[in-house]
Amino acid sequence: MNDPVQHDGQTLMSLPRQGTCGLLAPLFLAASLLAGCATPPTDPEDRKDFDAINDPLEPTNRFIFGFNQTLDHGFIRPIALAYRGVVPEQGRLAVHNVVTNLREPWIFANDVLQGEIGRAGDTLGRFVINSTIGIAGIFDVAGSNTFNMPYHDNDAGITLAKWGIGSGPYLVLPILGPSNPRDAVGIGLEYFLDPVDLYLSHHNFDHHHDLNWAVWTRTGVEALDTRTNLLDTLDNIERTSLDYYSALRSISRQRRDDEIHYRAPVGSGVTSQQDAPRSAKAPQVATGDAK
Repeated sequence: MNDPVQHDGQTLMSLPRQGTCGLLAPLFLAASLLAGCATPPTDPEDRKDFDAINDPLEPTNRFIFGFNQTLDHGFIRPIALAYRGVVPEQGRLAVHNVVTNLREPWIFANDVLQGEIGRAGDTLGRFVINSTIGIAGIFDVAGSNTFNMPYHDNDAGITLAKWGIGSGPYLVLPILGPSNPRDAVGIGLEYFLDPVDLYLSHHNFDHHHDLNWAVWTRTGVEALDTRTNLLDTLDNIERTSLDYYSALRSISRQRRDDEIHYRAPVGSGVTSQQDAPRSAKAPQVATGDAK
């Protein structure tokens, strides 16, 4: 049975971007371009398929994918399973609502940068309503029938895509999972510019202790929330795929393309397997490769 907790911002492309992984993503991008590449086939038909897949770093990507899988199965997934088993559904939903509310300022910034004023207004309204009436975001009051402001995710990778920057080749980032050069840059931008993290990192309320611990706590909790809500989806994909690596590559690209072109609510789920309603800490759950 799929987890009933709604996860309106949680997909293969929606992990928390803060923390060391967010900083390392652009650095890994540069390093990966110097790493081992797949040899292009000489046959014209095979070369056409090779170019369409757009995964010239496949040997390196599969190695990192294996590392992510080992980390996930040995450490991250068991913690997510324990969390789901111990914390009641309503408790997990409250945690999810809080971490989602903390993403709203970053979503608002990207809505504005994309010229999506209507969406930006909804995002701002959601943040104000849920931070007040919703008691620091514990309750998604803005998403109720009273206010009718459903959640949508957004990020710098989508903004760069809207500005006409191509995705580049497929990448698998350590821990973060499926991505591409454009989205790796977007992850780095969020690491440095996320408004909530900037506020927490630069405010010292008692003049003796900083709030960097709150940034790391937010990162960890958001990652746990995301991985928990993807337990059934990822298990199902892995169980039914002949090649899990190829399946995630295809799914993440399609979902990213849908998000960029608003064919589906950004962060709404992974294909039709999502049963209920973003940035890094669980393997194979980050941005895909879209044009």
